[in-house]
Amino acid sequence: MNPRVISLSLASLSSVYGQDPVPTPPLETSQDLREVLQDRNGDLSSLATRLLGKNGGNHLFYLPTRDEPTTPAKWGFDYESLNFKSADGTSLHGWFLPSRAKKPKGTIVFSHGNAGSMSYHLGFVMWMVEAGYNVMMYDYRGFGKSAGVVDRRGMLDDVKAAFRYVSGRADVDPNRLVSFGHSLGGAKSITALGETPVPGLRAIIIDGTFSSYQAMARIVGGEVGASLVSDEWAPKDFVAKLSPVPLLVVHGTADEVVPIGQGRALFQAARLPKTLFEVENGHHGDSLSRNNGAYRKKMITWLDATLDG
Repeated sequence: MNPRVISLSLASLSSVYGQDPVPTPPLETSQDLREVLQDRNGDLSSLATRLLGKNGGNHLFYLPTRDEPTTPAKWGFDYESLNFKSADGTSLHGWFLPSRAKKPKGTIVFSHGNAGSMSYHLGFVMWMVEAGYNVMMYDYRGFGKSAGVVDRRGMLDDVKAAFRYVSGRADVDPNRLVSFGHSLGGAKSITALGETPVPGLRAIIIDGTFSSYQAMARIVGGEVGASLVSDEWAPKDFVAKLSPVPLLVVHGTADEVVPIGQGRALFQAARLPKTLFEVENGHHGDSLSRNNGAYRKKMITWLDATLDG
C-alpha cells in the first residue's frame, strides 16, 4: 500500500470520529518513467541486477516507519499495548482492541499494508470493534515499535506469531479466529496460513491483495522491476492451501495500486469455500468505506454467517 492509501485510512477515521488525520505525502507515478522501465532491449535490467544483485529489489516492497502518529485512545477506543515474540525471538509490538459488544463475536487478527506503521492503518479496523469483534493489530519486524529489520521470510513468521499470541489470551475464544489482511498484509497472511494452518481459524479476508510479487514489480517498474524481484512465497502458490477455511476476497474495480486482475487471479486459484466482492469504483484504500460502508455491512453479514454456520 502506498503513502496515499494510509492518508485515506486516516481520512476515513477523521470523517467518522471527528479528528484531524495525520498528513502523509502523496505518491506520484510518471507515465514517462514507466515507459522507460519497460526496458525493451533488456539493458536496464542487466545494469540494475549488477548494481543491486539478484532479487535486490525485494526490499522495495516495504515502506516502514518507526513513528506512532495516533493511537486508538485518541479516537475513543480502549486498547492494550502488547509485546510478543516471533519464532526467531524478534520482539513484536501490537495493540489489542476489545469488542464493544458485551460478548465478542470473535477475534480478528489484522495484518496491515506495506507503508508506515500500524498506527496509520486504524481506519481499516475501528468499525470492526463497533461491529462486535475483538481486533488485534500488530507491526511486522522493522515496522513501528517492533524490533528487527524487514525481511520477507521473517514477516511470514510474524503473522504466525500474532496468531499464536492471540490464541493464548484468556479473553479470546481460540475457536473463533479471523484473519484480515489489506494489500501486502493479505499476501503475507495467505502464505503464512497456507504454510501453517491455525487451529480455530474460521475465516480469512483479504482486501486489495496481489497474487504475485513479480507481477506487481512489473506493473510498477516494468521489466526492470520484475528482473529485480523474486516470487518466492508468492500468495498465488499458497492460496489453494487455505481450504477448507472460507475465504473472502474484496477488491475495488478502480484499484490504482493493485489492479483488480490480481485479486481475481487469487480468487480463481483458491479452492472452495470462497466468495468474491468486487466493489464498483473502489480504490485501494476505500473499498470497504465507499457508499456509506455498504460493503462493510456486507462483509460483517458474511463474517457473522461464516462463524455461526
